[in-house]
Amino acid sequence: MSHSNGRRNALKNIALTTSGISLGLTALSCKDSPNSSEATIATTEDDSLKGNVNHSACYWCYGSMPLDEFAKSAAGLGLKGIDLLKPEEWEVAEKYGLKCAVATDTFANIQDGFNDKNNHASLQEQYSVLIDKASAQGIKNVIVFSGNRRELSEDEGLVNCAEGLAPLVKQAEEKNVVLIMELLNSKIDHKDYQCDHTPWGVKLCELIGSENFKLLYDIYHMQIMEGDVIRTIKDYHSYIAHYHTGGVPGRHEINDGQELNYPAIIKAILETGYTGYVAQEFIPTYDDKIAALREGIKICDV
Repeated sequence: MSHSNGRRNALKNIALTTSGISLGLTALSCKDSPNSSEATIATTEDDSLKGNVNHSACYWCYGSMPLDEFAKSAAGLGLKGIDLLKPEEWEVAEKYGLKCAVATDTFANIQDGFNDKNNHASLQEQYSVLIDKASAQGIKNVIVFSGNRRELSEDEGLVNCAEGLAPLVKQAEEKNVVLIMELLNSKIDHKDYQCDHTPWGVKLCELIGSENFKLLYDIYHMQIMEGDVIRTIKDYHSYIAHYHTGGVPGRHEINDGQELNYPAIIKAILETGYTGYVAQEFIPTYDDKIAALREGIKICDV
């Protein structure tokens, strides 16, 4: 998002007396600076966290950085977990005192999920192994996907998903693992994906009827699909086991260059009694990607 020099200077003057706008200026300065030095200085003044939120981040957004380096930096920022790690990556995170907040593996496929009966046998076999591994490692959440519609009706997709997930949910109950299906937008990023609205995901939860199957509410994706984020979280929080962030539009930093009010959203999540992880899943645009992550964590640390 571009800004004129006049607007930037005006905002900087206001920021001298308004801390909230000052936080937003950190992001704007960072995007305008070739080496992001202003953002790094501004966000390292006080890295202490309030302790109300269990912070995590999705490693895939920082994939150009070795996991060992990323995990070390994440731990230094006060994160408690890293999302979407495969089994061979779990111990790297744990070396720095971090848990894999959501487990996955190479076979997990957004397009080819549980709404297609042809996928059930292979997914059940592979997820069964992953559930056992996650349980043995003390990892709570394992991600699953509905798959693309491919002309399936909403009801057909629900029934097929419930049928395919049934034996895995039973195993998850025995192993103290929660299978979480991610809500994704089918408008911009994942065309034809079926689990693209919260009410559909809630219907699936009700059809399965287990505390070991819940939803991953991705705030970025659901803002695109349905908006009304805070009301939705309050209404359906009992069906939600995990949260992801991201700036709208663009899926970049969650500062004041995008439309979502993340401090208010995180406060609403905490008011529901939620004690799980909130994971940053935006794609950094700053040269200093860790500075971008630090900024996101501070914005969400209410």
